[in-house]
Amino acid sequence: MTRHISNMNDLEKALQPMLVKMTDKLAERVYETLNYFLQDYYEGWEPDAYRRTQDFLRSVVKVDAIPYKGGAKASVYIDYEGMNNYVNATGYQVAQWANTGMHGGLSVSHKPHIWDDTMDETVNNGTLLIMALKYLKSKGFSVRK
Repeated sequence: MTRHISNMNDLEKALQPMLVKMTDKLAERVYETLNYFLQDYYEGWEPDAYRRTQDFLRSVVKVDAIPYKGGAKASVYIDYEGMNNYVNATGYQVAQWANTGMHGGLSVSHKPHIWDDTMDETVNNGTLLIMALKYLKSKGFSVRK
């Protein structure tokens, strides 16, 4: 179907659905990667002093992409506010420890840095950019790195 575009608003409306789908695919990659490192965090160390609630393991949230200011946005985050079963620690504290390689505030030998490692494996190494370029090419855009 041919679409007549005569101004920037028309162009924005034409591109919006594609941008939302692309953003959702990129957010899904971040979500999968964060869950991978969180699983690694859990499997890498077994606590002696407490029984795990697995609240943290289930804390990753992905909010589907939506149109936003001429583009699209999605969110992937750790819902630390939903982690309220910890003794002498907040969910936020637990998430911070996990990003510094600590378990329950203890320094241990198995040290994935949950959020930083996720950013390194998706944003910092260019994976999301490559995925975005491939997506745009698949939709007929001429894209150069």
